[in-house]
Amino acid sequence: MTLELDGSNLSTDGLESVARGREQVSVSDASWERIRACRVMIQRKIDDHEVMYGVTTGIGEFSEVVLTSEQVREFQRFLVYSHAAGIGGPMPEEVVRGAMAGRINVHCHGNSAGREELTRQLVEMLNRGVTPVVAAKGSVGACGDLSPMAQVALAMMGEGEAWHDGNRLPAADALEAVGLSPIELQARDGLAIINGSNMLTAMAALTLCDAARWLRLHDIATAMTLEALNVNMMPYDARLHELRGFIGSQKVAANIRRLTEGSRILAQEGKKVQDAYALRSTPQVIGALRDAIEFAHSQVEIELNGVGDNPVFLVDEQRVITGANFQGTPVSLPMEMVGIGLSMGAVLSERRLNRLTNPALSGGLPPFLTEHAGMHSGMMVSQYTACALIAETRILANPAANQSIPAAADQEDFVSMGLTTTQKTRQIMENCFGVLAIEMIAGAQALDIRGGKPGAGVAAAHGVIREHIEHLDEDRPLYPDNDTMVELLKSGDLLPAVEDAIGVLD
Repeated sequence: MTLELDGSNLSTDGLESVARGREQVSVSDASWERIRACRVMIQRKIDDHEVMYGVTTGIGEFSEVVLTSEQVREFQRFLVYSHAAGIGGPMPEEVVRGAMAGRINVHCHGNSAGREELTRQLVEMLNRGVTPVVAAKGSVGACGDLSPMAQVALAMMGEGEAWHDGNRLPAADALEAVGLSPIELQARDGLAIINGSNMLTAMAALTLCDAARWLRLHDIATAMTLEALNVNMMPYDARLHELRGFIGSQKVAANIRRLTEGSRILAQEGKKVQDAYALRSTPQVIGALRDAIEFAHSQVEIELNGVGDNPVFLVDEQRVITGANFQGTPVSLPMEMVGIGLSMGAVLSERRLNRLTNPALSGGLPPFLTEHAGMHSGMMVSQYTACALIAETRILANPAANQSIPAAADQEDFVSMGLTTTQKTRQIMENCFGVLAIEMIAGAQALDIRGGKPGAGVAAAHGVIREHIEHLDEDRPLYPDNDTMVELLKSGDLLPAVEDAIGVLD
């Protein structure tokens, strides 16, 4: 399949299909026309010696320096060189591919004024599997992701490095291997590649795709624990959540009712009038996270389909407008909210895990879910691991979006720190998968011990887990189980099995 980009149709799912699934991309005919028309306009203005930021002038603090005709073309190469100043890495290949797809989609608007050859080079590199090697750190989200995107530009020029077929190669060799030639930059071309928040937005989009799956997996994990502890299910009554009105809360409660439907375990006696918060407030907490993710998703898709350049070139009016559309805050601020929400969800998962393993709280389950306590320690230290992930996640949840550090001699005196935000939110997401994996292993162990028939959704999840992870009869190294469970959650093996049993979860 091929994803046709036109500046307005790039979704987070579409970006994921290109970034991770290596779906081919193309550009609509109308977009090519807009790109060409914009280039004609800017070339006319260059020929007329019109002063245009980043085209006939320097950038940042040097915006008042007007370039000579001889300097205009060569400036773009030096611009890329100077901005390729990152450190560390490399950035995940999927993120760079996502940023390239996002940049192509920006060009499709016909407001970036780069040559058609630029966009074609990006398209062909994506489709032929050449991905620039990009340093992971160095962007403050000021004029967008200048430093990492400069390394994308370098690779397009046949300089720097690139990934191809899993190998890290000089970019010139990678291009040659797929039949592409380096591109030579002309006026505006460099800035047309590096401007905008493409890297942080791609990372945000991929994290949101993961978060959408994690939310449904969290509902499954919750349902397993609720069954294993034989809780009072009254807090999941639809009427309760309809009365308050939050959509996310209603969806979580509905999912958990479906997952546990038909449970003979939950039909048993011996329930408390009210269980602990960790067992009855999941719809309210995770529902709020759902609502936050929904908002972040809408912001990211606006950014994916918007024009983040400076300046912006308006062909119909033959005008050039300078501004700050590169500013990463519209994405970084909602992603901070997502990171905080995910950290709260991970805490909730760990608190349920504690109730499964703590004999004072588990409703008759053996200590640490081992039937040979003393000789064996069961899942005692698995909870340590979850706690370690929680501690790191809480630290990462501290905001970066309000940590502006002035740059460029105070010309760029407020920056978004957007890439920092999305990087730490991505790590929070990874930790959340780990905590949830441990809870689900414990939930399966507890269900084995408790006995009885769980709901169809819970039974399906338990079956998949047992296909890959054995019941813990006696102590064994548990890190392989933890890693296996994380992969089950990420790979998609578990969620489809559950949805095959009870239908698609909301």
